[in-house]
Amino acid sequence: MKIYVYGVYSDEVPYIKEWQDEHPEVTVATTTELLNEKSAELSKGSNGVVVFQQKPYPDDALRQLAANGITKMSLRNVGVDNINHKLATELGFQITNVPVYSPAAIAEFSVTQALNLLRRTKEFYLKLGKGDYNWAPHIAKEMNKQIVGIVGTGNIGSTAAKIFAGFGAKVIAYSRHKNPELDGIVEYVELEELYKQSTIISLYLPHVPATDKMINRKTFSMMKDGVLLINTARGPLVDEDALIDALDTGKVGGAALDVLTGETKIFNQQINENEIDYPEFKSLVKRPNVLITPHIAFYTDQAIKNMVKMSLSANLDLITTGTSDKLVKF
Repeated sequence: MKIYVYGVYSDEVPYIKEWQDEHPEVTVATTTELLNEKSAELSKGSNGVVVFQQKPYPDDALRQLAANGITKMSLRNVGVDNINHKLATELGFQITNVPVYSPAAIAEFSVTQALNLLRRTKEFYLKLGKGDYNWAPHIAKEMNKQIVGIVGTGNIGSTAAKIFAGFGAKVIAYSRHKNPELDGIVEYVELEELYKQSTIISLYLPHVPATDKMINRKTFSMMKDGVLLINTARGPLVDEDALIDALDTGKVGGAALDVLTGETKIFNQQINENEIDYPEFKSLVKRPNVLITPHIAFYTDQAIKNMVKMSLSANLDLITTGTSDKLVKF
């Protein structure tokens, strides 16, 4: 029995080895290459593949895997929006993801970035770099005086809500499904009401047609002047042109973006600024009140361990039983 793992990073190797030692009946082969039309041939002879990448999975790569008899595919992450669902179904793929690998990792990071915006840390770092050690005029705000709007109270959003509440903030939330664990911690409101009340808005939703550019000119117009926006979910939730305009007018006082609509053009690589063809990014990244990080909210040792071991176990389940409790239904 053989599982082939694509796109392996050095920090994943110890956990792959650990899983391999726990399952001596399985041969695990790896490559640093992402899954594409050419690299699909590397896994020929395997029973299943484990993958992880932000870039779209090419249709021809899926066709090549299927032609090689490989239709058991396990993602080491949550999102499946970069897979052609229709084609995968037609080819007979069974696909798993890791729906919960470490809610705390992303939740903690979103709160950290909210605190950074409130305390204006980037602005002070920029001042220090110029030899300016003055306090004024960059006075900060306290979290315990904020109204935090949580959009989506799944595992990550609920964890974040509890952390924000621990700082003394008033926490309101909107979600299609209310989490009873948040009783007494969160007040659920309609989405428009959340936009109107919040001084900080933090997003925890998947990217689906209904959420595409949900943060746009219309929704910005509903928000308080100077609102802070946190997005550690998916880049396309935010209309970046509308965000730039809102920053220019002061409607948005600051933004922390761990995800961007065009992030695959720049994230997770070494790139010269002159080579970047992404005007929205260039406008955002240089602003003193905008924090951009390269999709790292998930990136902790515990999360990586869970992503690796859970995805390998899910792939083994697909191979040996034909199903998995992490099976994605398109």
